[in-house]
Amino acid sequence: MPIDPDNDAAPRQRRGHGRVTLRDVAAAAGVTAITVSRYLRQPGVVAPATADAIQAALSATGYVPNKQAGVLASGRGSIVAALVPNLAHSIFAETLQGLSRKLEAAGLELLVAATGYSLEREEAQIRALLGWAPRALVVTGRHHTPGALKLLREAHDGGCTVVEMWDLHARRQNGFAQVGFSHRAAGRRMAEHLLARGHRRLAYVDSAVEGDDRARERGDGFVAAAQAAGAEVRRLTAPAGEPITAGRAVPGLLRTAERPPTACALANDHLACGALLGAQALGLRVPDDLALLGFGDFELAAHLAPGLTTLAPPRREIGERAATLLLAEPDPAAVPERVVVDCPLVLRGSS
Repeated sequence: MPIDPDNDAAPRQRRGHGRVTLRDVAAAAGVTAITVSRYLRQPGVVAPATADAIQAALSATGYVPNKQAGVLASGRGSIVAALVPNLAHSIFAETLQGLSRKLEAAGLELLVAATGYSLEREEAQIRALLGWAPRALVVTGRHHTPGALKLLREAHDGGCTVVEMWDLHARRQNGFAQVGFSHRAAGRRMAEHLLARGHRRLAYVDSAVEGDDRARERGDGFVAAAQAAGAEVRRLTAPAGEPITAGRAVPGLLRTAERPPTACALANDHLACGALLGAQALGLRVPDDLALLGFGDFELAAHLAPGLTTLAPPRREIGERAATLLLAEPDPAAVPERVVVDCPLVLRGSS
């Protein structure tokens, strides 16, 4: 449609591909561009009436800040990028919530991507996210492809803070700050709990998700502790598919053994909750015939009968502690900080 130059409602031609500018917002609000800029950085320092006028002008004009221009001007961006294995998983959602809450208070914005437990996908996403010149990059776990590790080290050397969360490396092998716990030690704790209950025939059920290295490390710790105690231990992988449904099949698989296990730990609570329901469907008494133990302390775990014994990683705390690390002023000469969080056992009726 032709633009009528005599029509006050016709859109104005602007430089910058038609972007609404800070001056446009200032004109609409009846204030200076400096005042609008101050409001965008620190809304609380602007008088309430002025803030209302600016907010109305922002809504009316549809102004979107040019973040890339801010990066060029300051040398440091306001974006923090985070990669987690799965956005639908509550265990990581709570970590992102803890991370986001502290970043928002510091005026930073969180950009999130999901790797789907694929290290190759992680490498591609790191490359894409670094194109936004993030102030910091938070990745889940310590295992990366050589290409991803190279990208992370180059970003770190260039002033981008890199934090690995949900995992620890005893020797700080990658050279980045870390927030998490040893999954191998968590697996040992699971086995030691069942051994202390008198069980001598144990099983560990891995997740069917390829790339879930942390669950497999818990399995390594579990098996090592059981073997060190002289107990029988069997390790198997859950069927593929929806986790609770897959978990339902586990008790039947365990009963095929000549000497079925009397206690079983599973890679996560969804599998363990399914196993509890599957055991009851077979007429097994939990924990008398089969004790069960999960990981994650998901909300459902407390509502089953009996409740599910589980390990409770501090999901939100991990995000908050990661935010604290990346908000600190970087010191290239300092040894990257390593924050160890606890992963306590929550004792319920299933064990």
